[in-house]
Amino acid sequence: MAGPRECGKGEAPWKKMSKEELETQYLPSRWVLRLGAEEALRTYSQMGDDATKTARATTRSLLDVPYGDGEGDKLDIYFPKDASGALPFFTFIHGGYWQSGSKDTLAFMVDPLTAQGVAVVILAYDIAPKGTLDHMVDQVTRGIASVQRRYPCNEGIYLCGHSAGAHLAAMMLLANWTEHGVTPNLRGFFLVSGLYDLEPIVHTPLNAPLLMTPEDAQRNSPQRRLEVAPKQPVDAAYPILVIVGQHDAPEFHRQSREFYQTLLQGGWKASFEELHDVDHFEIIWKLTQKDYVLTQIILKTIFQKY
Repeated sequence: MAGPRECGKGEAPWKKMSKEELETQYLPSRWVLRLGAEEALRTYSQMGDDATKTARATTRSLLDVPYGDGEGDKLDIYFPKDASGALPFFTFIHGGYWQSGSKDTLAFMVDPLTAQGVAVVILAYDIAPKGTLDHMVDQVTRGIASVQRRYPCNEGIYLCGHSAGAHLAAMMLLANWTEHGVTPNLRGFFLVSGLYDLEPIVHTPLNAPLLMTPEDAQRNSPQRRLEVAPKQPVDAAYPILVIVGQHDAPEFHRQSREFYQTLLQGGWKASFEELHDVDHFEIIWKLTQKDYVLTQIILKTIFQKY
């Protein structure tokens, strides 16, 4: 599949859209089928809040663990009940267009994953307008490095990001770990309904609190950076799953497929999954369910059965 810039400059599909159409393409709540936009957002919020409260009440955890000196440099760690020895660490980076969301309300997957022997890390970062994209990327990098330092004998760190969180997770493919004095034992990526080229966002109202310039977008777009200067994977053996929901907006589908193709061309072990009959919000809150297809994909990947 040819990326838009392979067809000639200015040929990206989003550049042909009206301002209104472009905004609609990047508002996931406009594409839900079973609920209205506001109800879908309320359900997503309520599911996350309930799951996090349950996790904190029933799971052994370390909350607000600092990974730096900043007020927002915090993460939560949830442990399996019978944890002994080295553990795999599933590290989740929440979405919210880099301007909403919190580790304190989005711990969807803690119960089904810890029940199977996986530790879960929920990573916080400074959302806009307090945080810039550069700062958020740096925070996530430092957060992952801190997990490796705290648990150096881990059985693998698996990164999962949803929406804007998938963007931040994907940026870790470009991280210079030597600057942080540690190389994390990364064993897999789950990039769920993500954004990998930020240029379209610059031209929507979503950019108001972000204040991204075109240069900021270029610097923080894994799609663009891997196209211009492909980074060969240090360890190409671990899987990168690029995942999108059937009812995600067409632009989310396009971005996911193009990033998947870019990864393949760069020598990464990438795969693409379109999950049947889920929208942008259901795709992640259903991780509260142990039998949900994405829960099973995650577990099979972690335990190398996928």
